[in-house]
Amino acid sequence: MVRSDRSNTRSPRSGRRRRRPLGPVLAALLATAVCAAPAIGEPLSTRSAPRLDPRDPGGAWAGYSIEGAGGASTAPRALPAGALRGMDVSGHQGDVDWGKARADGAQFAYVKATEGTGFRNDHFGQQYNGSAGAGLVHGAYHFALPDRSPGAQQANFFVDNGGGWPADGRTLPGAVDMEHNPYGEVCYGMDPGAMSRWIADFSNTYRARTGRFPVIYTTANWWNRCTGGNPDFAPNNPLWVARYGPQIGPLPAGWDYHTVWQNSNNGPLPGGQDVFNGDIAQLTRFVS
Repeated sequence: MVRSDRSNTRSPRSGRRRRRPLGPVLAALLATAVCAAPAIGEPLSTRSAPRLDPRDPGGAWAGYSIEGAGGASTAPRALPAGALRGMDVSGHQGDVDWGKARADGAQFAYVKATEGTGFRNDHFGQQYNGSAGAGLVHGAYHFALPDRSPGAQQANFFVDNGGGWPADGRTLPGAVDMEHNPYGEVCYGMDPGAMSRWIADFSNTYRARTGRFPVIYTTANWWNRCTGGNPDFAPNNPLWVARYGPQIGPLPAGWDYHTVWQNSNNGPLPGGQDVFNGDIAQLTRFVS
């Protein structure tokens, strides 16, 4: 397996990434979860997810391939008191009322910036700057199309179009969305070795440009299938896991905890519904 650079696991300001137990928010979630969760909200693992129209001006979005995400909304999840609620948006949400989102409980947001090497979110400025203006911790994500161009090229395109990481104490590290191909074969026609090398190329280039390894957005199903269950990214790349269900379920291979959980595409906030695995002090450390 080709792994993301592990020669130095320190980021410039956050210190060494340490494995830690599940945060108190997740513990509360699991304590109230149904023990035997139904197999809903998992990506379609034995066939391609529904394909998107390549001419759609909104492009793909985080979680498009999860059952229900492209059609009927999934039910919003009840969160325990104190949960750090967040959201993720793309061009499909248009201009967002960030003041209302903040009033409705949003504390952080991820905004789609780019896709492949030719797509930019037309609403990125309003969404990214607006979330910052409303006082949210905010960051950008890139929808990866590994069959279109090398990982380094897409990482550079992302950084050059809003995906950088300024060490300002209020910006989430950029995220790379790795999920079912919106326009073709599930794993983009790549075997697990080639996919792992592509992700490492993206990750190492992003770190060279910003000083931080990118967050990886994925599902256990896609990751274990398309990277062959590669565990080598977990020590460096924070996990933003997607599963629409009453509990988070098994994590992708290698990770023993997650940083963000996208648990629904429907709720009090626009776009995807997310929760940070920790308290406000941990979120502050994560972005510092």
